[in-house]
Amino acid sequence: MLALVLAGGEGGRLDVLTEERAKPAMPFAGVYRLIDFTLSNLRNSGVSDVWVIQQYEPHSLTEHLANGRPWDLDRTHGGMRVLHPHIGRSESGWYEGNADAIFRSKADIRSFDPDLLLVMSADHVYTLDLARVIAEHVERDADATLVTTRVPQEEAGRFGVVQVGTDGKVERYDYKPEEPEGDIVATEVFLFGAEGLLAGLEELADGDDDSGLEDLGDEYLPQLVREGDVREHRLEGHWRDVGTVESYWEGHMEFLGPDPPLDLGDPDWPILTWAVTHPPARISATGAVEESLVSPGCEIHGTVVHSVLAPGVCVEEGAEVRDSVVLHDAVIRSSGRVERAIVDEGAEIRARVGEAEGEIALVGRCARVTDPVEPGGRVQPHSGS
Repeated sequence: MLALVLAGGEGGRLDVLTEERAKPAMPFAGVYRLIDFTLSNLRNSGVSDVWVIQQYEPHSLTEHLANGRPWDLDRTHGGMRVLHPHIGRSESGWYEGNADAIFRSKADIRSFDPDLLLVMSADHVYTLDLARVIAEHVERDADATLVTTRVPQEEAGRFGVVQVGTDGKVERYDYKPEEPEGDIVATEVFLFGAEGLLAGLEELADGDDDSGLEDLGDEYLPQLVREGDVREHRLEGHWRDVGTVESYWEGHMEFLGPDPPLDLGDPDWPILTWAVTHPPARISATGAVEESLVSPGCEIHGTVVHSVLAPGVCVEEGAEVRDSVVLHDAVIRSSGRVERAIVDEGAEIRARVGEAEGEIALVGRCARVTDPVEPGGRVQPHSGS
């Protein structure tokens, strides 16, 4: 068994938040990064050979991976390996999508000689026992197994939409359709026979007269569903794609109610991460916190309500944070009010920051908002100022 974790996407739908970091390196729930959920699922499921494929802003993720140590993957034999685009061989060049990334890594994969390839995205929030998926796949002797889930149908067009028969066989796969015909989607967790996948990608690459391979959903999966035996494994629990500003904010807000969708402190299924050690959070006599996640290293002298604060955030006396996500080491000055906003790392907020109902303010890292923002006004995302 070899797991390929695809962590090279730009994440452009997250706007300024991914200008200087890969999407899998995005913070989540204060102390975690998005890739932690994928790597923890692998570790907790007993999968010990994990390759992470990087491309966009790799430095933002490399330090966090720490050679696999937080997930017990820093091994002499096997464990974690990081792959990057390269030059010098026939497979060299930038990855054009996840199918292309696998195709360009085929020599290394064949050298490793796995029976099965577990191909996973690195930017979703969920827990899943992958050992069950593997056991079902082997028992069925399928060509591929897709982990699926249900989403609101109006959101299904962002994903691969799956039509499934009564026996669990996938009968149709439509990649990001404009008008989805159902609410069952692929979660970007795929299990393949290794040689079958590589041979299929080679066949498509040899017959492609255009720009080459891109994503698995463009050509390979629809063809495999038509010609082969593809099965689903339904994920009934929580799964969320946080690839847009709105879904990233909503994904955080879900963890602030009385019944969070995942138990982040489950000792039987820990979500593991690498992090700099911070002192305990400090809430002063003037500070007040309600229904929030407050990370180590925070200093709270103002008011925090229904918000998520990452490590090192400072909320000064007289400042107010409501319904917001504030990332590492941001400072909310005493004149600041942040409401329904995402504030990036290192930002310093001095003015009112908020949006009209139904919208979310987005403040880029190192931004200094010095002029008052009119109610309902737009805070323009920018960085480096």
